[in-house]
Amino acid sequence: MDILNELETRRERARQGGGARRIEAQHAKGKLTARERIELFLDEGSFEEFDMFVAHRCVDFGMEQDRPSGDGVVTGWGTVNGRLVYVFSQDFTVFGGSLSETHAQKICKIMDMAIQNGAPVVGMNDSGGARIQEGVASLAGYAEVFQRNILASGVVPQISLIMGPCAGGAVYSPAMTDFIFMVKDSSYMFVTGPDVVKTVTNEVVTAEELGGAGTHTRKSSVADGAYENDIEILAEARRLIDFLPLNNRMKPPVRPFFDDPARLEPSLDTLVPDNPNLPYDMKELILKIADEGDFFEIQKDYAGNIITGFIRIEGQSVGVVANQPMVLAGCLDIDASRKAARFVRFCDAFEIPILTLVDVPGFLPGVAQELGGVIKHGAKLLFAYGEATVPKVTVITRKAYGGAYDVMSSKHLRGDFNYAWPTAEIAVMGAKGAVEILYRSELGDRDRIAARVKDYETRFANPFVAAERGFIDEVISPHSTRKRVARAFASLRTKNQTNPWKKHDNIPL
Repeated sequence: MDILNELETRRERARQGGGARRIEAQHAKGKLTARERIELFLDEGSFEEFDMFVAHRCVDFGMEQDRPSGDGVVTGWGTVNGRLVYVFSQDFTVFGGSLSETHAQKICKIMDMAIQNGAPVVGMNDSGGARIQEGVASLAGYAEVFQRNILASGVVPQISLIMGPCAGGAVYSPAMTDFIFMVKDSSYMFVTGPDVVKTVTNEVVTAEELGGAGTHTRKSSVADGAYENDIEILAEARRLIDFLPLNNRMKPPVRPFFDDPARLEPSLDTLVPDNPNLPYDMKELILKIADEGDFFEIQKDYAGNIITGFIRIEGQSVGVVANQPMVLAGCLDIDASRKAARFVRFCDAFEIPILTLVDVPGFLPGVAQELGGVIKHGAKLLFAYGEATVPKVTVITRKAYGGAYDVMSSKHLRGDFNYAWPTAEIAVMGAKGAVEILYRSELGDRDRIAARVKDYETRFANPFVAAERGFIDEVISPHSTRKRVARAFASLRTKNQTNPWKKHDNIPL
């Protein structure tokens, strides 16, 4: 029995991480420990740990005197609502969660298993960076992790939860994952910290301003969501996983639903205002199409002129991309194009159908946009939609002008169902701009120009010209949108479309 007692003693020592004092310090910062995070995230009692007794092999700088079990990261697998997930959680109480050679090997082991067995990887980052005492061995460890991020990309979903510091080379692993969530006020990401920035560029900046959750969700677009505390971020990560398939060869899970797919929404008939220049909230339409009004938004605080996120229709996951007239009149710009393109490519990689809701007056004009490369960035969204082979259903609610009409999952980019509301206007540009070009010689006569505008609107500010050509499959009543979209996706469940063979494409990055 002594051997069993020894096992339990060793396990207990490993579970203590950096010891009671450091655990208290972690709690004092409002943070949970690495193990508490895993317990909260996974289904109760489902966690199976790997490599609990692994210790570092460094003998420099007196490190051989201190070899805690686990070496600063807890790894293993468990379930989220009964579905397999691999996790690693860095332990800040052990050497500040710093990454050593063996720490990296533990992470690589479960990433290899995730790829082999086809299940998501969730990484909880809380680390001071590379373990300096190990020098180049820890850098090699980072690169080994990076290589696996790359191989896993598009094969299994990868989610990064930044729950403390994440700096230097460490940031590039989350950057290559599919989703990054951060905790407000207690997490940050940057390549070089405030002290180095001050030394090199003389800019004075706080860690929060340089790489906090607010910065990365609003300005840089590095992160997809910011949450109040550890508990909320873990709950939201569980919710996200429920929308996703385990890997790229499986369909997303089908959930029980209690919402009639044929539900009619009379309020949608008055969603679009009579005045074409007045905005309305596109989220109202998303919530009224979704099962039980449940919408998981991605990058809510960035590029608000386009909305991205997941809903369910008849219990099945659907990715939504929607122009938002409340912000910049719903124009596409550099930020919106990049945000939506990445989301579309994620959905296509994991066989999640895409619903596109369109009210776009065009691309945002301006010197800053052109010099920033809006041509190349806009082409990313165009490219993403054109290469996607998943079911694509599009609903045009109001404006669909110019090249932006083409970009937003039009019939010409292999849209499967392209619907329009009777309020839709599909044209090269708005009536006023078109008339000023077509009837330049009459610009002095206000009455004649007004009549020309009225005539242009009558002829082109409607969906019927496009419908006559088959670019719109059907003009539908707004109140029946959920029913029509649900039936469209139901009919596309057996869709099978392939692109020509290639090693990979060369998207305009």
